Amino acid sequence: MSFSLRDARLSDLAAITAIYADSVTNGTASYEMTPPDEAEMQERFLAITSRGYPYIAAEGHDGAFLGYAYASAFRTRPAYRWLVEDSIYLAPAARGQGIGRALLAELVDRCTTLGFRQMVAVIGGASPASIALHHAQGFELSGTLKGTGFKHGRWLDTVMMQRSLGDGNTSDPDQLAYPGTL
Repeated sequence: MSFSLRDARLSDLAAITAIYADSVTNGTASYEMTPPDEAEMQERFLAITSRGYPYIAAEGHDGAFLGYAYASAFRTRPAYRWLVEDSIYLAPAARGQGIGRALLAELVDRCTTLGFRQMVAVIGGASPASIALHHAQGFELSGTLKGTGFKHGRWLDTVMMQRSLGDGNTSDPDQLAYPGTL
C-alpha cells in the first residue's frame, strides 16, 4: 500500500474519530468503553497539539486517511516532562501494511528532535502486533500489569514498553529544550 505521512489537521477529525471508535468498539488498545464523539476528539487533539506534541497522519496516495499517531505526556508532573507516551491507531484495512511502523518511526524521530529522552508504550490488551511493532522500533519490555482492564467479557493485561530517545538518561537534559519550556 502506498502512503505518505504528514501533520494531522483539524480537518482529519472525522476520520480520526471513526478510526478511534472502531478501536474502542472492537479492540483492546483503548480501555474506553464508549467511543468519544468528534467534539471530544477535537478537545483531545487541541490539548496535544497546543502543547507542541507531534500528531501525525498517514494518508494513502488516493487521499484515504489510513491512521494516525501522536505523542503526549505520560504524566503531568514536571519531572516527567522528558518522557512521552506514544499512541498509534490504524484503519482496519491499513493494518499489517507497514503504516504503523512508519508512523512510530516518525514519532520517535520527532520526539527525539524535540528533546524528549524516553518514550513509553502502554499496550492495552497485551496486543502481540503492537508489542512486535514496538520491539522492532527498539522498545524493550518494562513490565506487564496483570488484569488491569475488563473489556469484551475478559480481563486484559497491559504491557509497558520503553525506549530511550537521544542520550536517554546518560546525560542531563537541556533545560531550554522543548520539554522544559512549554
